[in-house]
Amino acid sequence: MRTRKQSLGDWGEKYVAQNCACPGCKRRITLRLLPTNFKCADLSCDFCGYLAQVKTKSVKDVAAVPKYVLGGSWKPQEERMASGIYFSLYLVLKSEIDGSSAVYFLPKDLQAQSMFEARKPLSNTAKRAGWTGYRINVSLYADKLVRLL
Repeated sequence: MRTRKQSLGDWGEKYVAQNCACPGCKRRITLRLLPTNFKCADLSCDFCGYLAQVKTKSVKDVAAVPKYVLGGSWKPQEERMASGIYFSLYLVLKSEIDGSSAVYFLPKDLQAQSMFEARKPLSNTAKRAGWTGYRINVSLYADKLVRLL
């Protein structure tokens, strides 16, 4: 069974796929969901192959971009950054007050390693002991985000 946060993330991915055009080829309804746990990306355009990641967060005000959003596993992200590979970011905000939403976009060309920060590894007693995630410091690039919806 999916957790509340996983369900929110699933909703955000589907929302972007259904409502946003591909940033690469500009076609509509071509973004497809990648399999769960695909490393560092959530959507692929079935026409041009464009890859993007989606981060969804529950907030009070969808017009105010949060300082941080949680990423996934640090190791694959770190390896891609070392090779200069970044995926465009869709930031989906959903209001916990009225259910409204907003979609922001940050192209891969405007991203830098400084916005990705490793988190503390999980403790030895955790289910996935030693696993390290990361967070995205969105505040560093808030002025470069474009609101799409």
